[in-house]
Order: sequence, then C-alpha cells, then structure tokens
Amino acid sequence: MSSPLGNNQELCKHNKPWPTPAATWTAGQQVSVKFAPGGAPHGGGHCQFSFSYDGGKKYVVVHEIMGHCFGADNNQRDISFTLPAGLPSAKQADFLVTWVNAVGNREFYCWSTNVAINGGSTPFTGKEVTIANWRTYPVIPEFRGNFNTGVDHYKNAKTITVG
Repeated sequence: MSSPLGNNQELCKHNKPWPTPAATWTAGQQVSVKFAPGGAPHGGGHCQFSFSYDGGKKYVVVHEIMGHCFGADNNQRDISFTLPAGLPSAKQADFLVTWVNAVGNREFYCWSTNVAINGGSTPFTGKEVTIANWRTYPVIPEFRGNFNTGVDHYKNAKTITVG
C-alpha cells in the first residue's frame, strides 16, 4: 500500500473481481499477509482486514490492529492472524486491507484481492469495516503521539452479517 486512495477512485482503486483467487485459505487457519518493502509507515496507524461476499457492498472485519499497524519504523511488514472458524466458504471473496496513518496528511489506504475460502459456515456476523479520511466519511485526526486517536470510530462500528 504505497499510495492513498484518491477521492475520485473506487474503494481499493477497482470495482471488478480479479480473474482468479490470489490464494486459497481455510476458515480457522492462520494466514500471513506480507507487504512489500518501501513506502512510508507514517508512524503506524489503525488497520483492518476484512472480507466481502457481495462484490464489495459490505465488508466484515476479521482482524484489526489499533495504533501500531506497520510499526512506527516500517518493520511490521508480515502480519499473521487466524481466520474465524465460521467464516463462510466462497470461490472468490474480496479480501480488503485498510489503513489510516498516524502521522501526515489525513489519508485512507486500501488494497484488495480475491481469495477462495474453504470449510466455513454461513452466515458470519462481525463489525463492518471502518472507512475514514476519504470522501464524506469521518476524518480521524493526526495521532500526535496518542495511539487511541480515532479508536472510537472502530469500536462503534455497526455489526453486520455476511454470507
């Protein structure tokens, strides 16, 4: 994620499914998301990992890191977490990574790809992805050393059901 989302761009810079899944994951397994070196860590920030089963209309969060995502010194480039065991199976679910930077211009970064998910059930309920610092969504101010800045936007997210 080397550039923020522009106000005239679609969420994650595209609106069509990828031709084939980038990976096949199993509900309940640990996955690792690796980010290429480079880019600016902007002092860390808040990030979420989410899935959509309806072509990007609703995204449900399966993992989040508040405050120190990517690390202040850009050393956190591999992030591992366990997928929920009840995550619905899909031939192509949209996997979304979003990030609000701690320091610098108020920007919203996102990246997505399609993955296949095996072994899950349906439906799955969780928090809706938080979008900030983009278009008419709320603005989370620069953290200025307070890594709890904007956390209420994430804590108070609407609960949604997917699958």
